[in-house]
Amino acid sequence: MSTKLSQQPGPIGVFDSGYGGLTILSKIKDAMPQYDYVYIGDNARAPYGPRSFEVVYDFTLQAVKKLFEMGCHLVILACNTASAKALRSIQMNDLPNIDANRRVLGVIRPTVESIGGLTATGHVGVLATPGTIKSESYPLEINKLFPNVEVTGEACSMWATLVENNEIDNEGTAYFIKKNLDSLIAKDSQIDTIILGCTHYPILLPLIKQLVPDDIQVVAQGEYVAESLKDYLKRHPEVDAKCTKHGRTLYYTTEAKDVFKESATRFLDEDIDVHRIVLD
Repeated sequence: MSTKLSQQPGPIGVFDSGYGGLTILSKIKDAMPQYDYVYIGDNARAPYGPRSFEVVYDFTLQAVKKLFEMGCHLVILACNTASAKALRSIQMNDLPNIDANRRVLGVIRPTVESIGGLTATGHVGVLATPGTIKSESYPLEINKLFPNVEVTGEACSMWATLVENNEIDNEGTAYFIKKNLDSLIAKDSQIDTIILGCTHYPILLPLIKQLVPDDIQVVAQGEYVAESLKDYLKRHPEVDAKCTKHGRTLYYTTEAKDVFKESATRFLDEDIDVHRIVLD
């Protein structure tokens, strides 16, 4: 496949199973507005959370290959489920065969690196999809860097679906958020920091902050991922040189364009042009 890929500089690719990655992209664009970006949302097959490791890996690899074909040398998996279930396999097994000079990065590691400066009690909670919780990616990554931090996870099976279906202001949404928050805190009353381990969840942040105790801070990922990416490109000038910088962003979805455009306005403060794409 590597012989077919253009070696000319191209945009930074950003992939998510749906809309959640737009919360990451918007923070990346705030921090690095000069770069070009291509966003793919696999909305037709979202959410990824309940899917098996094998299926998430297959779908994610399809998206990564598509973004490579579109000229990207660097791809960000702006999806915790994809980062948890597919990133390591793609980095270790697929990139050497596709193009060893291309890079795929996830959102879990940058979030984890921030934990040491956030928790005072050493007790951290993670709210995420069932797939991310089952993968144990957060406790594994946190304990590599901070072995004394206690990590407790709570699978929020409904949250991403509620966001995808624009049910943010529904009474039922508040019920599910409170139920999961109460369950998490009941598991460990010493938690002082909660990571939102799904890129959809920042859309629910105002509601979460109303329902969480005042002495617990809630961490959204976008700013940490953006700062980590900025730092990564400074440390890897050879990758930065392959990223074009005209301040342009293209948006693609596997769903209907009008559906994506309407919903994307909840995540981005701009009117966007959307194209449909097929992943296979």
